[in-house]
Amino acid sequence: MKPLRYLLIFNFLSCICIFTVHGSNPDVRKIKDIVIYEDPMFYSSFPSVIRKADGELIVAFRRAPNRNIFGEKDYSHVDPNSYLMMVRSTDGETWTKEPELIYAHPFGGSQDPCLLQLRDGSILCTSYGWAFVRPEGLENLKKPFSMVSNGAVFLGGYLLISKDGGKKWQGPVYPPHIAPEINYNAYGIPLPAFNRGALCEGESGDIFWVVAAGDSTHNSSVHLLISTDKGLRWTYSCPVAADSKVTFNETSVYETPKGDIVAFIRTANFEDQACIARSTDGGKTFGKWESMGFQGHPLNALRLPDNRVLLTYGYRHKPFGIRARILNAECTDFATAPEIIIRDDGGSSDIGYTWPVLLDHNRVLVTYYFNKENGTRHIAGTILEIN
Repeated sequence: MKPLRYLLIFNFLSCICIFTVHGSNPDVRKIKDIVIYEDPMFYSSFPSVIRKADGELIVAFRRAPNRNIFGEKDYSHVDPNSYLMMVRSTDGETWTKEPELIYAHPFGGSQDPCLLQLRDGSILCTSYGWAFVRPEGLENLKKPFSMVSNGAVFLGGYLLISKDGGKKWQGPVYPPHIAPEINYNAYGIPLPAFNRGALCEGESGDIFWVVAAGDSTHNSSVHLLISTDKGLRWTYSCPVAADSKVTFNETSVYETPKGDIVAFIRTANFEDQACIARSTDGGKTFGKWESMGFQGHPLNALRLPDNRVLLTYGYRHKPFGIRARILNAECTDFATAPEIIIRDDGGSSDIGYTWPVLLDHNRVLVTYYFNKENGTRHIAGTILEIN
């Protein structure tokens, strides 16, 4: 039998391993993983998070029935009973058990609620929807339209607005159709702009939103919209990234201290490479997009108190998990910033969609959806200490 002091040392070292992240950045320490919302009756996914001025945290997410309870075998990201829900916390660790309804679309399921808190305290929530159309209806829809295998026809994007901390939501507000988009929605009107990803309120008060478009190349490209009236109206600005072979979609946008507008872009047909595009003229034009040199999606950027940027993303290759990098203030060192492995215990590739928020001057909560051993999809988080 080993001496007691050896056992104590072993246990102590084990505890250290639990509370550290893998990688070569000594400034990051993992405090704990938490479950924010989980219910085996539901498939919960695609969260976003904000911290209000009074310290309260809100996590919004998409919730749909767990189709296994009906004897179905497969999960789907598109469901007629997919609603936008939210939970609250005062400390980032304990969360309200019963979620509040943000919005249930009257004509189909909603996806990916993306929260943005403005400096005046109001909250924007972007989303998009799918209508489930019967076969006889599909024959009569205006073409072209976007549809997935279970008969869901894309509705396009919309926004909700709250002036009272998320208690009541106004809307929906429909953004404009943009010219590169060739599809119509299920109502037969040109598809309203949409995308999953973080919006950004710039120093000027303008709101930047990078939206996607199904274009004539049969891929999707991404484009910048700007609102000068707190999200009520949107104006097309310019293309962000387009290519005849590479597909660009879920994008988060970030403004640097110098005023550059940086887009962190998810790709397809490009070996899952994370990409970046930059505007140096306030969003009037973007330079050529480029690979960041690593895999992961979608990406989300959080400004830290010292102006460095925590960039988080899901990793959908074995070992499945959640990863991050810390970039400099202008986000120019993405090719050399060390990768941080926050988690590598995911049960399948059906995880990710990170969204970080500051808890205080050196603690960050990274939210995402997760599964263990390919089980219940739930909203989870990791609290990090960053020095």
